[in-house]
Amino acid sequence: MVSESGSQCTWAQNSGENRLTPWANDPVCDPTGEALYLRDEETGEVWTPTPLPAGSGKPYRVVHGAGYTRFEHNSHGLEQCLTLFSSPEDPVKIIHLKLKNNLPHTRRITATQYIEWVLGTTHTTNMAYIIPEYDSTLECLLATNPYSNEFGKRVAFLIASRPVHGLTADRTEFLGRGGTFTLPVALLRLGLETRITPGEDPCAVLQLHMDLMPGATDEIYFVLGQGNDKQHALDLVKKYHDPAYVGAAYERTHIFWDKFLNTIQVKTPDKATDLILNRWMIYQTLSCRIWGRTGFYQSSGAFGFRDQLQDVLALLPIDPTITRSQILNAANHQFEAGDVMHWWHPPSGRGVRTRFSDDLLWLPYVTALYIENTDDFKILEEIIPFRRAPELIDGEDERYGEYSQTDLSFSLMDHCQRALEKGSTYGLHGLPLMGTGDWNDGMNKVGEEGQGESVWLAWFISDVLNRFGSLAEQIGDLENAHRYKSRAKKYIKAIELSAWDGDWYRRAYYDGGETLGSKWDDECKIDAIAQSWSVLSSGGKTSRSHHAMKAVYDRLVQHQNRLSLLFDPPFNKTNLDPGYIKGYIPGTRENGGQYTHAATWTAWAFAKMGDGRRAGELFDLLNPIYQADTYEKALAYRVEPYVICADIYSKEPFIRRGGWTWYTGSSAWMYRLGQEAILGFQKVGSALVMDPVIPPEWGGFEVEYKFGETHYLIQVRNPAHITRGIQRIELDGHFFSGLTIPLVDDGIEHKVFVFMGKKLR
Repeated sequence: MVSESGSQCTWAQNSGENRLTPWANDPVCDPTGEALYLRDEETGEVWTPTPLPAGSGKPYRVVHGAGYTRFEHNSHGLEQCLTLFSSPEDPVKIIHLKLKNNLPHTRRITATQYIEWVLGTTHTTNMAYIIPEYDSTLECLLATNPYSNEFGKRVAFLIASRPVHGLTADRTEFLGRGGTFTLPVALLRLGLETRITPGEDPCAVLQLHMDLMPGATDEIYFVLGQGNDKQHALDLVKKYHDPAYVGAAYERTHIFWDKFLNTIQVKTPDKATDLILNRWMIYQTLSCRIWGRTGFYQSSGAFGFRDQLQDVLALLPIDPTITRSQILNAANHQFEAGDVMHWWHPPSGRGVRTRFSDDLLWLPYVTALYIENTDDFKILEEIIPFRRAPELIDGEDERYGEYSQTDLSFSLMDHCQRALEKGSTYGLHGLPLMGTGDWNDGMNKVGEEGQGESVWLAWFISDVLNRFGSLAEQIGDLENAHRYKSRAKKYIKAIELSAWDGDWYRRAYYDGGETLGSKWDDECKIDAIAQSWSVLSSGGKTSRSHHAMKAVYDRLVQHQNRLSLLFDPPFNKTNLDPGYIKGYIPGTRENGGQYTHAATWTAWAFAKMGDGRRAGELFDLLNPIYQADTYEKALAYRVEPYVICADIYSKEPFIRRGGWTWYTGSSAWMYRLGQEAILGFQKVGSALVMDPVIPPEWGGFEVEYKFGETHYLIQVRNPAHITRGIQRIELDGHFFSGLTIPLVDDGIEHKVFVFMGKKLR
């Protein structure tokens, strides 16, 4: 992880529990535990090729791409290019420096790479236990933390591309007592003292010399990594001492990301849509949400049960094996009773058991969608153990621990069925119990006493039951198919009977029976997700759902501020206690701000209704590129314009300010919103379904899909400028009725034309 200032944090396996270098949640100072210093040996000047911690004061150009970050800088008579990237196949990070001498005399430059070891969660709690070591034969600094329960055998290392001029493993020696990263004391003198002492204040510092003739260019690199054990670490050291291999690793990084991100490429009339869908949303989802599970606002390292299950849905048409793996990973963290761990840390599986009511239902939901996409019914036969633990007792909302696995394993089908049974609860109004939160974690007090009910959850579970009921039909389990679909109807009937408020659906009922999300409430009168899921679940009465979505558009979409709110008004003075959500400032995060995850559902609901104008309008509204395409917008937004953020504030003085970028599940939903709901590109079994719902001003668009070794070039034409409707489909000169395009991986390029319009008789 790297910021535009050059602040960096590196980890292996678990970004929260096994950080190699520090993570700092300080957007003001942006401190770092990694830095590369340059020193002119003639003048003694010291600076960094990054803006921090010791920038030269001259401009820097920062390029962040898929799998790499590059800093370009010109100062002190040197053109400087620092590139950071990680290997696609090994646990190493490569720090590559290229210098060009633009002065008419020879330059002697010292490059000093500094690494502050953590080997755990924080430097201060682990520094006394870290054991540094220097291997003089391989010229590598090693470090272990044998007191780490889960990562104690792993060995971290730092190496350089040429003979080392100086080294130390003592942080105090390098920085000095009370020293700063701006000018370490060790860089005010020649050489380093080669202190390798355990139990002190550990770091890793390697120093190299670079001699540059006038006009000459020189390149060096450092490699930071961690092996499973010492032998593995030394094997990696030997491998990455080879400059040719390091250069090839950079190319392999580009090849990997280009292949993955280019699987589906779109070309629409809107360039910002293309940029988001072709690279950034799916890159954010895989690199940050699924692999890293960390960001600048939160460094977790844990898997969230519902979180990563939703994330991997975006990867289904690209690499369904990732989706499959996460389904099985999630099932492995389910208890015998059917409930699940809200989150857990790999590799031990330590995590928290809670009373969240929706977590467990995402397992059958995602499993059903995975099978619909892949026809991989065999996944239902996969055998996975449960977790074993006493159930939560009365008054116990959560319990953190490391839970053992059952001796016996059970099929994924059994896991999904137990989730459906455990999740099928009923309150006074026939709606499912909310527990200590449904999708909205912040509403953790609404149903804390076991009586509160969730309208959103009723929509969601009805959708899950219907999907799994259809799946049961496909495998011949007619008894469960009937049972699940009947149960779904029962929930929908309860919603229509008890949750319709006259203009929209209520959000929930408190333990005491008070309404939440009603037009009679002073705060949180209308909640978006109770309306959008009446459409997304296909359960709501059409007239009511459409009326409710109009209320969402009129009351929650702020065109002038480019916001699509979660609910309104925010919680502030109500005597009722919905939960910790009320602790947020009104208009912040879930408390009446734009919560982008839910905002994608609002847009998707309009797409499902066939309203391409509003769906496209809301997609543009959510697109981060359009949040910062002018100086005034960027000044208000203040966060990256190329990745999605979790929330945007809706009240002054912070209105339109973004928050919590990168590490948000809204990236996967934003990608699916554009790809599936608006462009209508969906893979179903061994076929593609094209059912676009687009803005009427679009005359068409193109999709290039790489299916194995085969390219499908799809051109959608919309001469009548309608929002929805397929007249006919042409595949390699053959016409098809309906919306389906058969897929065959035959290595041939196929051309598809999709003509929008009224169906031909």
